[in-house]
Amino acid sequence: MAPHYAASPSADPFVSLIGSKRWTARLTEIRDLAAGGRRAGQAIRQRHAVELMIEKARAARQAPATVTERALRSLVAEIPILAKALTRGGRDRLMARLHDGLDGQNTLVPMLHMVRTAMLQRARGFGVTFAGLEHGAPFDLLLKRDRSEAELSCDVITAEEGRLVHRGAWFRLADRIDPDLQTWLAAHPGRYLLKMTLPLGLRGGLHDEEGSRETLARLHQRIRALLETRARQDHDEAIILRLDPLLLAGAQAEDMGLVSSLRREFGPEAHLSVTTAGGGVFVMAARAGQENEVATAIRRRLAAIAPARLTGERPGILAMFVEDTDRQEWRDLRERLELEGEARQFMTNPEARPVVAVTFASRMELFGLGEPDAAPGGELRFRNPGHPAAGIAALAPAVMSSD
Repeated sequence: MAPHYAASPSADPFVSLIGSKRWTARLTEIRDLAAGGRRAGQAIRQRHAVELMIEKARAARQAPATVTERALRSLVAEIPILAKALTRGGRDRLMARLHDGLDGQNTLVPMLHMVRTAMLQRARGFGVTFAGLEHGAPFDLLLKRDRSEAELSCDVITAEEGRLVHRGAWFRLADRIDPDLQTWLAAHPGRYLLKMTLPLGLRGGLHDEEGSRETLARLHQRIRALLETRARQDHDEAIILRLDPLLLAGAQAEDMGLVSSLRREFGPEAHLSVTTAGGGVFVMAARAGQENEVATAIRRRLAAIAPARLTGERPGILAMFVEDTDRQEWRDLRERLELEGEARQFMTNPEARPVVAVTFASRMELFGLGEPDAAPGGELRFRNPGHPAAGIAALAPAVMSSD
C-alpha cells in the first residue's frame, strides 16, 4: 500500500524549520551551480528538484498541484510535525540531517525517503518510532505490531556506483566540448557522429571536482585534436574515437526524433549529446568498456550496511533508495529481475543474517508516479526465506515478498 497524498499542505512550516536565511542561500547556491553549462545545469536542477518544487509550491500557493507536487508537499509537511514530536536530542539530530541535506551536492532525498518509509509502514498497521533520531540507534525506524518488533534502516545509493561512465562527468564533458563543436560545424556544415568508447570509464559528478577536472581536460583535448586534424579515428587505452557521417534517416535535430533514434541505435546505456549550429548536427555517443552493474553495486552496498545498521536483536529490514536513475533504467532493473536476483544473492551471504527483508524505491515512487514507471505498492519487497522471523504473521505486511 503506497501513501495516500490527498491534500497539498503548505511548505511554509518546513522552510520556517530550516530558517528562511539558510533556505534562501541554498536556493541561490543551486541556481548558481545550474548556470555552469546547459546539460550539467539541467541535470543539477533535476537532482535538486525537491528544493525547487518546494519553493515553487510557496510561490504559487493557489495553483493546482500535480501528482508529484502533492506527494512531495505531503512528505515535506511531515517533517515539522516530526520535529515537534521529538525530544530535544531527537530534534537536534533531525536538524543536523536536514542541514547536511542542504549542503553542497547533497539533497533532501535521504530524509524524505525515511519519512516516506515511515508513512508506508504506518499505512500497513505498524507503530513507528524514529529510533535513530530519538535515541541515536544505528537503525532509523523501530516497527511494532502486536508483540512483534522489527528494525528498519533506510539507505540511499547512487546508481553511478554501478556505472563505469558517470552521467555527471559526461554532462560536464559535453558542455566543455560544445563551443568547439559549434565552431567546427560552422566551418564544416553537415551531420556527424562521433562514437566514443571509454575502456577506463569516466568518473565524477555534476559539480566541478578537482579529481575529474584533469581527466575531462585530457579527453577534451583528444577530441579537439581529432577535429583539428580531420582524422576519422584515434585510440589508446583511455579512449577510442571514431568520426563518421550521421546516417540516421528521417531524424530531425529540432525535435526528439534524433534523440529517440539514437537511443534505439545505441541502447539504454549509451551517453548521448547533440550539438547544432546553423544547419549542422554533431552527435557524440559514448559507452563504457563494459555493461553497467547497478544492481551488483546495490548488493555490495547491502552487504556493507547490514552489519553496521542492524543490531541483530530483532528482525531487520533494509529500505534502499536508488538515486540518479531515470524511468527507463529503473523499469529495466525491475523487469529484468536484476534487483531481485542481487537481493536474493545477498540473502544467501552471512552479512544477511539479521535481515528479514529488503525493499527498493526510487524517485519514481517518492514522487507518487504509478505503474509501469514505479513499483506497485510504492516499493519492491523481497523476503529472506532463511530468516526465522520471515513467517511471523504480525510482520507479514513488512516482509511480504513481491513475487
